[in-house]
Amino acid sequence: MKTIITAAAFSLTASMAFAAAHSMAPGVEAMDQDVSGGTVTAAKVTAPANGWLVVHRTDAEMKPGPVVGYAPLKEGENTDVAAILQEDVASGDMLMLMVHGEDGGTSTGVFEYTLGATEDGPIRVDDALVMTTVTAE
Repeated sequence: MKTIITAAAFSLTASMAFAAAHSMAPGVEAMDQDVSGGTVTAAKVTAPANGWLVVHRTDAEMKPGPVVGYAPLKEGENTDVAAILQEDVASGDMLMLMVHGEDGGTSTGVFEYTLGATEDGPIRVDDALVMTTVTAE
């Protein structure tokens, strides 16, 4: 009887852990950082599906600007996600690290978004972009 109770408890715990892993809220965690090496890194990105961490220029108005880098994401939790910057970013520049989907384009695994397009566009939760901002040091 003790074995059955233990097995049932283990099964319930495993099921709860599985459900928790699949119900993680999308988000991006990053800090201000030195980008002189040509990359910007998010410590953790939680993605609702396979997609992209996209680096946009931004400023005090907090509107996403041109894309300056991107990196692929897998569904779920991604750690230490580094995006190679495709143009120079100076110390003091603000960058918006945003989660984009892998939807609507013509090729899977190819980043196809351009500012304002719907292909591989931004993910929203309750109509809010899934992103954070950092300042280049």
